[in-house]
Amino acid sequence: MRVWAIAAMVGLALAVPVKAEVETSDHGFVTTNTANIAAPPGEVWNALIDPARYWNAEHSWFGDAANFSLEPVAGGCFCETSEQGSVEHQRVVMAMPDRLLRLSGALGPLQSEALSATLSWDLAATPDGTRITQTYVVGGNMRFPVDQIAPAVDGVVREQLERLAALFGQPTE
Repeated sequence: MRVWAIAAMVGLALAVPVKAEVETSDHGFVTTNTANIAAPPGEVWNALIDPARYWNAEHSWFGDAANFSLEPVAGGCFCETSEQGSVEHQRVVMAMPDRLLRLSGALGPLQSEALSATLSWDLAATPDGTRITQTYVVGGNMRFPVDQIAPAVDGVVREQLERLAALFGQPTE
């Protein structure tokens, strides 16, 4: 079974050039990443709601991205299911097709902490396609040093944005 490990997350954060904004406080953090994609919001939306296409299997509990699913309606599950078990990674709290996907839930090792976390994917039409702004807000009681875990988590969520953008042949900024 593959489990997100702090060491692996820190290693990934160091391997991926992060041009993100990461703000920390004593009780949480906020990460913000953006990407410009040369595709209309509808195409980007359709890829976004199919995490098996872009979410790295290394950041799964069962090691196979094909196990991911996402039901893009309020109350829908971003889940992972295999014969080994099942995991609810996040719950959809807002779905506005082609515009906004907002999920609630602490990812990876944060799942075992007393945290509230919200991951938003804002899609905005631009003259050249779509600008995605990905924001992850995490707060509450955690046993990790915030200044260490925040950049590591940012590296992981940023990687998913980069992989989504790569479906369209676009680098992130």
